[in-house]
Order: sequence, then C-alpha cells, then structure tokens
Amino acid sequence: MDLTEKPKGKLRTGFTTGTCATAASKAAILAIIEQKKIESINVLLPKRDKIEIKIKCCDFQKENARCTVIKDGGDDPDVTHGAEIIVDLELTSKTNIIEIDGGDGVGRVTKPGLGLEIGEAAINPIPKKMIIENIIEIAESILKKNGIKLVISVPKGKEIALKTDNPRLGIMGGISILGTSGIVIPYSTASFAAAIRQQIDVVRSMSSDEVVLTTGGRSEDFARKIIELPDHSFIQMGDFSGYTISQCAKKGIVKAYVAGFIGKFAKMATGVKQTHVKGSKVNMDFLADLAKKCGADEKIIQEIKKANTARNVQEIVQKSNLDGFFEQVCIEVSNQMKNHSENNVPIEVILFDFDGNVLSRHPKQ
Repeated sequence: MDLTEKPKGKLRTGFTTGTCATAASKAAILAIIEQKKIESINVLLPKRDKIEIKIKCCDFQKENARCTVIKDGGDDPDVTHGAEIIVDLELTSKTNIIEIDGGDGVGRVTKPGLGLEIGEAAINPIPKKMIIENIIEIAESILKKNGIKLVISVPKGKEIALKTDNPRLGIMGGISILGTSGIVIPYSTASFAAAIRQQIDVVRSMSSDEVVLTTGGRSEDFARKIIELPDHSFIQMGDFSGYTISQCAKKGIVKAYVAGFIGKFAKMATGVKQTHVKGSKVNMDFLADLAKKCGADEKIIQEIKKANTARNVQEIVQKSNLDGFFEQVCIEVSNQMKNHSENNVPIEVILFDFDGNVLSRHPKQ
C-alpha cells in the first residue's frame, strides 16, 4: 500500500498512531535481532492486510533499541499528523512476557468509561494487540529466553493533546495511541456523503432493498455475525446517521438495520444527525432521564449525570442491573431515525457492547 503518492482525484489515506507505535516496536526488536539499522518495516494490520512504514530513526545495542516513526494522517485533518512516535524497547528477564507502557507525551487515564484502567497509559486494546502480534511474528525465539518491555512516547504529545478531547475525557498529559483498523480514512463530508449514496445505489442495482447501517468497522463485523445479508448490503454510515437514513428513504430501501455502540447511539437518540466527536457531545442529563424512566434510584441517576463517557454510563447501568435502559436507548434511536427518514423506512436497532454481545434489539426478536 503506497501512502506517499496522492491518487488523482482521491484523498490520500494515512495510518494511525497505533500503526506508528507498532512499526517502531517491530523495527526495534528486529534491529536487536539483526544488529543493524532498520529503514522500513512491514506491519500486519487488524484486518490482516500489510503496510510498509518508513522508520525515521533507529538506534540499537545488544539488548535495547530506540526507533521512531512520523505519523502520517494522509489527507485527514488530524492534529497528530507529523507527530513523532518513539518506542524504547529493551529485553528483560521475564520470559515470554511483552510489557507495553506509555512515556512522555502519552496520556494517562484518570476517569472511568474508556475501556482502560485508571492510571494506565492511554494505549487502546487494538494497538496493543497489533504490537504484540507483530513482535511475536519475528521474535518467538527471543521470547523463549527473554521478555520484552517497550515504552511509547510522543515528544510533543502534551501540546497536541490540548487540541483534542483528551483533557475533557480525563486522559491527562498527552495523546492516546489509537486505531481500530490501522489506517486513517480521510474525513471529508462531501466524499463520505457521495460514498454513502453510491453504496445505496449499489444495493438497489443488485435488486436488494434491505441495508445494515453501522457506525464503523467493528460494529459492522459484529452485525455480520447475526444478520444474513449480502456483502453489498452492509454500509458504514460513520457519523452521518441522519443523512444516510434520509438517502435510504429517497432511494427506496424497505428496511434498515442500525447497529452500533453506546457512544454514537447516545447522540443519535437525542436527534443528532452528525455524531462526529468534535461536532456533538453525549447528553448525560438525557441518559439520566432514560434511567429514571427505567426505575433507577437517585444515586444511579446522579452517577449517570456525572459520568465521563457514554461507555461509563453503560458500565454504571450494567453494574446496577438496571432493566430496560438499553432497550430505551434503542427505542429513542429508532424514533429519531424514523423521523430523519420521514417514517418511510422501517428501522431495527441493535446495540452492541464492546465485545460484540447484543445489549438490546428493537423491536425485540
């Protein structure tokens, strides 16, 4: 995959901070193994594709190495574009154990609801998995005798983080190491809208009239396991839920499954048509009102109002065994999506947890 040349008429893709950290980690262990500088490295992505990443700097000794990668966000307006991602890697005596931590410029988690333990470095699970898989791919022999410890740092991470939502979310002192696919798709409203229209046209041209609208790649993967429709019927609407369902109505779709997670659904349920994190925030008072309708006591209601993220609300609801809450979220999403389609498209809403389990489905099956 060539990310250095911009295809004519198309936006150039980039790669995530997670891919940068993975490339630097893999290059560092390879430098120790081969005792030579690594100039570029192939990284295995979550979808099993591979991408070649250039290594900016590579210094090594017998049992430790430092490699750096410059983040390339492609044509996406990404505040981390151009940031230097550094990995310091060393061999340890902890046989067959890979330790991953954050250094300067990588944030620390101070609030719940982010899928990470409080106090941990803000390195998301998928990048961690990517790093481990890529290291194991070339370092099995080393891991039989040693452990591997790596620290990810971003020299300008503290300054960059101030331009993100990290401080509001309780990720303090730096950026997050992110990425679910490893690749950055350029964020362009016009091009995304055109792609959605085109995908719906494909569905209709294939004599199909049902679609599965998902908020992203992970929710699509989970939806495919429970909905048996052709590949072309699955459409990633991303943040453009209102626009997508209105186009479904315009183009004659007779049923739309809407699948996603609590974060996007919490916004969609209040009527937000464009759910990009920069454009809208989760209304905790609205979620608290839903909990009240489900019989939550005042303590739970106040916890929800003070929650850090929608995911945090999910955790509170599950911990308190509050019946009916997730169903209410789905009902509200369904009502709003019907409104956006002027009641011309029957809707079935599926709310997943972050492991792919169905929290609620409306109408109930």
